[in-house]
Amino acid sequence: MQAETTYPAWIKRLMQRWQLNPKQVVLALIVFTLTGTTVLLIKRPLFNMLGIDLSFTIGTYILYLICILPVYNLLLLFYGLLFGLFNFFWKMEKRMLKRIIGIK
Repeated sequence: MQAETTYPAWIKRLMQRWQLNPKQVVLALIVFTLTGTTVLLIKRPLFNMLGIDLSFTIGTYILYLICILPVYNLLLLFYGLLFGLFNFFWKMEKRMLKRIIGIK
């Protein structure tokens, strides 16, 4: 008889919501972590290359979203591919784009 593995409630919720097994949930969280860290590391060089001042104004914030959001999404797909979760992240990207564009 095999012992039943118990997972924390938050892992169970993510497993159910994302329809992934526990290993895939951990890999997805690693992908999110790597993507966020990479964006954090490339933000300053990217803005310097574009000649954008990093002072926090409304205009800078809007430029940040315009520049970084596509980079974040591409990195998410790239890391998802590396960790074998490309299909999961591609479906997530399509849902997000539908929400942004407003397609019902």
